[in-house]
Amino acid sequence: MVYKTFDEIIERKLKGNTKVSRIVVAAAADEHSLQAVKQAADQGLVKPVLVGDKPEILRILKEIGMEVPDEDIYDVPDLTEAAQKAVALINEGKGDFLMKGHVDSSIYLRAVVNKETGLGKGGLMSHFAIFEAPSAYHKLIAPVDGGMVPYPNLEQKKQIIQNTVDAMIALGYDCPKVGCLACKEKVDPKMQETIDGDELKKMNQRGEITNCIVEGPIQFDCATDIEIAKDKGYESPCAGDCDVLLAVNIHQGNSLGKMLAGFCHAKMGGFIVGAKCPVIMTSRSSTAEEKYLSICLAAAASL
Repeated sequence: MVYKTFDEIIERKLKGNTKVSRIVVAAAADEHSLQAVKQAADQGLVKPVLVGDKPEILRILKEIGMEVPDEDIYDVPDLTEAAQKAVALINEGKGDFLMKGHVDSSIYLRAVVNKETGLGKGGLMSHFAIFEAPSAYHKLIAPVDGGMVPYPNLEQKKQIIQNTVDAMIALGYDCPKVGCLACKEKVDPKMQETIDGDELKKMNQRGEITNCIVEGPIQFDCATDIEIAKDKGYESPCAGDCDVLLAVNIHQGNSLGKMLAGFCHAKMGGFIVGAKCPVIMTSRSSTAEEKYLSICLAAAASL
């Protein structure tokens, strides 16, 4: 199964599901975050657990017309302690996934990656972002990693692919197609990206990267446009049909995401993968729609 829209994921994975995921919001005294949580909760998609300055949380809840049971609101005004408490609730089984509220990303991430009390599983954490750009592409597409790993080596690229594929399998995908981006399709000993792409493809063929098809090295145009791939004589099951684009580094991944959002007016959602649960880390400038879609994706992946 593949998805063309976020609505398809919401309909197939969330609506009508007997289990409703619990979202734990760290430093939840944030109007935009709570509005996004309310939108999802009103549709029966999530149950909120809020951690932070309780009087301020209650004030915002009243303003936006949202009700949360008192036992699901934890009064932890200090931001560092709120992030730590939110992570602890996940580890205690009182929540299914985590979301950042009004707290600096550095404080939030420190609690998430803490080796003793955090949400790590011993491997690499990376960022998964997926975009809906119907004017530019025929299905959802995920350029990774544009938010966590600056300059991934071969082993880190392998883990980024596996983290991403695992998240997509949890969302309902059958066998995502992954393109390892480079500026040419042939291995060039002077271009490490082409060497890595070729080796990642071989790892996939050897069963070291599972539940997906990996192609590499591959140019962006061949990965996303079947007619261009045909013109170039490039044959691959991934040609013109990639679900995932593995970026060379964080700069390329970040730029791909921003171009999709800016030039193609794409919708987006995402979360950190490779942790014990989905970890939403939208920025304060993120739109309400991005936060809502990220909540829906994380809820679907946590079921």
